[in-house]
Amino acid sequence: MKILLLGKGGQVGWELQRSLAVLGDLFAYDHPEIDFSQPETLRALVQKIQPDFIVNSAAYTAVDKAESDAEMARLVNAESVKVLAEEAKKLNAWLIHYSTDYVFDGTKDGQYFEDDATNPQSVYGKTKCEGEELLRQTHANHLMFRTSWVYAARGGNFAKTMLRLAKEKTELSVVADQIGAPTSAELLADVTALAIHKIQHSPDAAILAGTYHVIASGETSWHAYAQYVFELAIARGAKLSLTPAQVKPIPTEAYPVPAPRPKNSKLNTQKVQQAFGVQLPDWRYHVTRLIDELAEQGAL
Repeated sequence: MKILLLGKGGQVGWELQRSLAVLGDLFAYDHPEIDFSQPETLRALVQKIQPDFIVNSAAYTAVDKAESDAEMARLVNAESVKVLAEEAKKLNAWLIHYSTDYVFDGTKDGQYFEDDATNPQSVYGKTKCEGEELLRQTHANHLMFRTSWVYAARGGNFAKTMLRLAKEKTELSVVADQIGAPTSAELLADVTALAIHKIQHSPDAAILAGTYHVIASGETSWHAYAQYVFELAIARGAKLSLTPAQVKPIPTEAYPVPAPRPKNSKLNTQKVQQAFGVQLPDWRYHVTRLIDELAEQGAL
């Protein structure tokens, strides 16, 4: 089996290199080897590799920058996905692609299900939503994993930013009315590998195709998330300039940013758990692993 991984240098892509390598021959690429600003150039790579699975973890994820860079966001998040899906269809290969809670407007009271109506409010969300639609229109065999609040020990993320600020400041204000589940790139990579394995060994794999929500279990706010990170870091010897109790909760409106954020990022994950027989641990599990890893690296 041949697997083509795109976006190997990102948080999710880095973990995918680990989880996919045991499944078959892995061909992993990132810029400058591939150029998602020129989607048509991706066709030659797919035709050269002739993969059984294309795993696309590349994305334009600079949410605020996308508001003023809409064309580039669209090329990466929508047009490139269409090209990959068309090539997958020609090869009768599978395309695994990652999307986001930003395709929803965040106004629902409970959890979002896969078939709930989308209503993206930001350029980032709109381009990711368009990528979803373009992928479906090709009728290629695919898995579309919507996720949220992604982080990893590698690269930048909310937890690492909070830890840096907590060393510099004696007071922090963090948004408390946006609710979701921090989801590790490690978890996404492991679910992806398990899904590919099941497809490979399923006599009727086509019934598994479709959109799935993949996030950690449980829920929290950015404010409570920051407090939890600080509690763990202090317990592991980090010298911070404030305590978790000194983190001030604020409403979304008190922290204006160019791109609107969904207040409700709760995604229902029953479908993926039932289809692939996976369990999604509580969000604290992998956050604790993150802090342990940073402590081992001396990065706290």
